[in-house]
Amino acid sequence: MVRERYFQQLDLLKKCVLSFGELAELIFRDSMSSVIDLDIELAEKTLALELEADKLEGRIEASVFDLLALQQPMASDLRLVVSTLKISADLRRVVGLSMNIAKIPGRMEGGHVKPLIDTGKMAKIAAFMLENSLRAFETQDAQLAREVAARDEEVDKLFYAVWVELIEMMAKDTSIISRATNLLFLIRYLERIADHCCNICESVVYLATAKRVTLN
Repeated sequence: MVRERYFQQLDLLKKCVLSFGELAELIFRDSMSSVIDLDIELAEKTLALELEADKLEGRIEASVFDLLALQQPMASDLRLVVSTLKISADLRRVVGLSMNIAKIPGRMEGGHVKPLIDTGKMAKIAAFMLENSLRAFETQDAQLAREVAARDEEVDKLFYAVWVELIEMMAKDTSIISRATNLLFLIRYLERIADHCCNICESVVYLATAKRVTLN
């Protein structure tokens, strides 16, 4: 009976992390939509979800500490518990960065200084990385985790290309500095989200293989 409850706790912990991941995906997707369309109403709805994210993170932390203190998991079970705590922390950073993105529409006046083509590509890759890093966690697929993390290089290349373009635009027209700066923040947030997805992938590799790796 005790062992049955133990395995139920482990399963519930994993499900909580996946639920947190689904919420992080929703928040990220809606935050980007709010920026692309400069939709302040959607941005405000997205910002309101932060409390739900905090509650999920707190529930995961409490479950982890309970398992460590009362069940003393070993081997692969311990790796699962440790990995869920780290993945939860990375998901919280993704949520925080998405919240920063959702604040941008309220600061933008006069529209975007350029079409968000490459920025949109960055967001799509980051969204792919987030979705599939979580799928790799769910299935404990180390190979998928490595493949997902490899796409971080694409995000980095787009980041530097857009960064240079925006700096050159501001140098030619100082009247756009405020709006262009918001886009500089946006691409930085996207680049950091991709980095946290790489961190999740590293946790998956550790969970599946017991090996610590650096993937970004």
